[in-house]
Amino acid sequence: MPVVTFDYRDFIALLGHKISKDELIEKLPMIGADVDSVDGDAISIEFFPNRPDLTSVEGISRAARAFFGYKTGLTVYPLNSSDVMTTVDLSVKTVRPFIATALLKNVNMTDDLIRSLMDLQEKLHLGLGRNRKKVAIGVHNVEPVTPPFTYKAVDPQAVSFVPLGKTEPMTLEEILQKHEKGVAYAHLLKGYDHYPLIVDAHHNVLSFPPIINGCLTEVTSFTKDLFIDVTGTDQKAVHYALNIISTALAERGGVIHSTTIHDGKTIFVSPNLEPMKKMLSVSYVNATLGTILNEQQIIDCLAKMGYHATVSKKDVLSVMIPGWRADILHEIDLVEDVAIGYGFDRFTTDFVNDLTFGKTLPLHDLCENLRSIMIGLGYNEVTTFTISNERSEFTNMGLPQSDCVKIENPIGEEYSCLRVSLLPSMLSILNENRHHPLPQQIFELGFIVDHDAKNRRHLAALKIDAKANFTSCKSLVEAVCRDIGTSYEIQESKHPAFIPGRCASLRKNNVEIGVFGELHPRTISAFSLEHPIIAFELSVDSINHP
Repeated sequence: MPVVTFDYRDFIALLGHKISKDELIEKLPMIGADVDSVDGDAISIEFFPNRPDLTSVEGISRAARAFFGYKTGLTVYPLNSSDVMTTVDLSVKTVRPFIATALLKNVNMTDDLIRSLMDLQEKLHLGLGRNRKKVAIGVHNVEPVTPPFTYKAVDPQAVSFVPLGKTEPMTLEEILQKHEKGVAYAHLLKGYDHYPLIVDAHHNVLSFPPIINGCLTEVTSFTKDLFIDVTGTDQKAVHYALNIISTALAERGGVIHSTTIHDGKTIFVSPNLEPMKKMLSVSYVNATLGTILNEQQIIDCLAKMGYHATVSKKDVLSVMIPGWRADILHEIDLVEDVAIGYGFDRFTTDFVNDLTFGKTLPLHDLCENLRSIMIGLGYNEVTTFTISNERSEFTNMGLPQSDCVKIENPIGEEYSCLRVSLLPSMLSILNENRHHPLPQQIFELGFIVDHDAKNRRHLAALKIDAKANFTSCKSLVEAVCRDIGTSYEIQESKHPAFIPGRCASLRKNNVEIGVFGELHPRTISAFSLEHPIIAFELSVDSINHP
């Protein structure tokens, strides 16, 4: 979770009210935070990641101002107009389509603000921006550049500029190969033949999102007017990131000026700080929290959390949500803030009136029994990932490609689907342990995901040894079935991963519940192994079924 470190004196200056350090440390956690550490005047607060608006001292002071009762209700920031326009070229639509901008004037760039701004920018990149994939933020000194600005995609070799941290011009391709930030975030532009760029009226480069800003617009302690660009692949995330960073600067005395975005056929004003309206049922609040609050009491609780609420009709409130609250998705989110505003310390607890006796589920008892049996038979338990790949699940096992749950945007070819069997992952474990002496005996009790996207619990075991054979595997399966007291039948079977004639199925009530035998040399070689292997895999759910 994000940790925000700030100076107590700087916080008091932003709060605009005097509160002792001890009282502050006692009260802040009531908003929904934990005090991480206190070192002199340096206070570190840990907030839940669903509140990106609290990842700066400016955001915390705004929330505390309302929660402590100094200035409750919705904070309104004056929004002046400007003639700054950004045109979005169609070329960037397939690369990084969304952009929002703002102009902040009369900003006093103190050391505290510079530190806070850099920290907020990085926290928004990591959290709301998913490490710059969804959102990337550029903060610029607007003085050296001339509007209107253009957001477009260009050939990586066609444009060069001096990026931050360097003194010589570099092409976009060179930045990805040589600049520290370029190397770190080059993967975000992998597969594109044109890269996004923001330039001014004279083709001076402001930013190469989501990688690096240009040196020309570097912010210094003498900067007074800031131009902020937020680009990304998620329009809502872009909107909220701009609002959070703009209002944080406004808390420092900066004056927000609107800008215009010309997005093809659409022209809109940015930033959009208009509050969002959502209806809240009074009876729903009370039923959820177990309270008997009336409309005005709920309105007061919401005011302490920075909302403006009014009675819309009987039992229904109209709630105006600040434009920087990215976490309000459902009515229940407002109920949570009512509870925080009401005070968790005011909720009473009661002992239960009825005595109950708990017990474990039958399937849990079966699983624990199976673990004990396998350990008693000399097998070591392993735990592998549910995420796998189609090559391991099908090709290496000699199986035809069939339906499985595929991952839409895998981080690599090794993690492209959810496993349909435990054995491929376990064979990979043996592959990783080739340097250890034989025999090796492992088992896993875990979930597979079938073609209907349902979780199924399986038990599988492997033994790799020069003397491993079908007879020993059959004895192993029979011992497991005997010890759990289940009836079964063994029937000759065929499976591409096993040697023909040395493979059998385990059946219960004429339904196949598992397979076992000697693995085919082809399967063994596919996982870069060399010695004979016996294996079995059983459906625990089927064993448990009467």
